[in-house]
Amino acid sequence: MSSATPRPDTPRVRRLPLAGVLRLGRPSDIWFKPALSVVVAVAPPNLTLLALGRLDLAMYTMAGSLCALYAHNRPYAARARALAWVVLGMVAGLGAGLVAASLTGSAVALVTVGALVAAVQKALCDATRIGPPGHVVLTFISSASLFTPQTLAQVPGHLALALATGAWAWLVGMAPGLFRPHGPERRATARALDAAAAYAENPRPQASGTAHAAVQAAWQTLLSAGTRSATRRALERLVVRAEVALAAPADADPDRLRAWARALRGTAPVPQAPDDDELLGVEIELAAPAHPVWPMLAPIAVRTALGCALAGYASLALGAGRPYWALVTAASLYQANVTLTWSRGVQRVVGNLVGVLVFAAVVPLAHLGPAALVLCCLAFNFGAEALIARNYWLGSICVTPMALLITEFAGHQEPGRLITERVMDTLVGALVGFVAAVAVTNRRAGDRVEQSLAAVERAREHSARLLAEPPPAPVALDSARALATALVDLRAGVEAASGEWWQRALPQERVVRAEQAGRRTLAATIRQHRTEGVRP
Repeated sequence: MSSATPRPDTPRVRRLPLAGVLRLGRPSDIWFKPALSVVVAVAPPNLTLLALGRLDLAMYTMAGSLCALYAHNRPYAARARALAWVVLGMVAGLGAGLVAASLTGSAVALVTVGALVAAVQKALCDATRIGPPGHVVLTFISSASLFTPQTLAQVPGHLALALATGAWAWLVGMAPGLFRPHGPERRATARALDAAAAYAENPRPQASGTAHAAVQAAWQTLLSAGTRSATRRALERLVVRAEVALAAPADADPDRLRAWARALRGTAPVPQAPDDDELLGVEIELAAPAHPVWPMLAPIAVRTALGCALAGYASLALGAGRPYWALVTAASLYQANVTLTWSRGVQRVVGNLVGVLVFAAVVPLAHLGPAALVLCCLAFNFGAEALIARNYWLGSICVTPMALLITEFAGHQEPGRLITERVMDTLVGALVGFVAAVAVTNRRAGDRVEQSLAAVERAREHSARLLAEPPPAPVALDSARALATALVDLRAGVEAASGEWWQRALPQERVVRAEQAGRRTLAATIRQHRTEGVRP
C-alpha cells in the first residue's frame, strides 16, 4: 500500500473483474434447509391444484410458498417475525401488481409500476437485512403479476390463495424448531469458533476481519434469540472464548475451538466452556447500525427504479411479450457497489444462457402431462437452492428453466419463442441494468466510511479512557464490544465503497490506522480482563 494519501477529489474508475466471477465456493452448511423447505412448501398446494385441474392458479399459491426460502439463519423467535413480514410483503407486492393489471392494459404503465415496486422491495430488504434471496423473489412475483390478465373482482380471491400458502410456508419455516430449537444459535456460534481458530493459526488481516465479522454475527444471533436461557448462556461463553482467541491468538488453542464447533453442529449438548473470561454486558444491542440507514440506501433504490424501468421499456421496444423478465434481470443485479453489480450481471447472464439450454432439454419431459410439469418445477426448486450458495450463476441454471416452466401452468407455450424471449430479455436487462448502475453514482458510500471512521475513533478513545482507570472499569468491556461492532461496520463500508465508481478517494491510511489502533485496544481490554479476573 502506498504511503501517499490520494487526493480526496480524484475520481477513480475501478477495473471490472472477470477472473473469479464464476468460481465455485463452498456450499452453505445449511444448503439443504431452504432447498427442502421450498419443496415442502410448494408441493402440497401445487399437487392440490393439479388434482383440482386448476394449475392456472399456481402463480398465486407459489407466491406464498416461496416465502419458505427466507430467514433460515435466524433464531426461531426472530424467524417467526421475519417470515410473517416476508409473507405480508409478498402479498402486498402481489396485490399491487394484480390491481395495476386490472386497472390498465398499458404495458408502459405496468413496467413503470413494476420498477417502482422493485425499488421499494430492494430498499426494504436491504434496510431490514432479511438476507437471501432478498428482493429478487418478491420482485419476480410482483412483476409477473403485472402481466397476468385480471379483474378487480378476482384480486381478493387470488390474494387469499397467496396468504394461505404464505401461512403454510411460515409453518414449514418454523417446524424445525420443534426438533432443534437452538439450531441457528448453535450454527452461528460454531462459525465464530471456526473463524477464531483459523485466525489463531494464521493471524492475517483478512482472517481477522472474517473472524470479527463471524463473532459479531454470533452475538447478533444470540441477542435476537429471545429469552436468555441456560443454553443461550452456554453459547455466549463459547462466543466469548472466540473473542478471547481474537484478542490473544498466540494463547488460543485452535484444536479446542474447532472441537467445540463440531459439537455444536451435531446433536450433543452444548459444550460448557469455563466462564472465567466471560465479558460483561451480553445484553448490549449490537445490531443497531452506526449511521442512518435510509440515506445510504437511496442511491441503490434509485438505481433499481431507473434500471428496471429502462430495461422493461427496452424489452417492449424490441417486441418482447414478457418485459417483466428484463425488469427482474435488472433488479437482480444491484449489489452494494458497481463492481459487485458487474459480477452479478456476468453470473446472471451465464446462468440464464445455460439455463435455457437445460429448459430445451427438459421441456419434452415436462410436456408429458401436468403431473410431469409439477414434478419438474419441484426438482428445479430444490436444485436452485442447493446450488445457488456455491455461486449465483450455478443456481440460475435451475432458476431459469423453473421460471420458464411456470409460464406453462396457464397453458402450453411454444418452447422456441420462450427461449428466444428469455435470452433477449436477459441480455437487455443485464446491459441496461448495469448502465443504470454506472449512471447513478453513489457518493453516499464515501460518507458511510467517514461516519464509520468517526464512530471507531470515538469508541476506541472511550474504551482506552475506561481501560486506563485505576483499576480498569468493568464497563470497559461493554465499550470494547461496541468498538468491535464499529470496526466490523467500518470494514463493510470500506469494502462497499472500494467497488464504487466515480467515488472520491478513500482515506486508506486513516482507515488502516483506525483499524490497527482499534484492534490493539480490543486486545488490551481482553488481556486486562483476564489478568484482573473481572467477573460479572
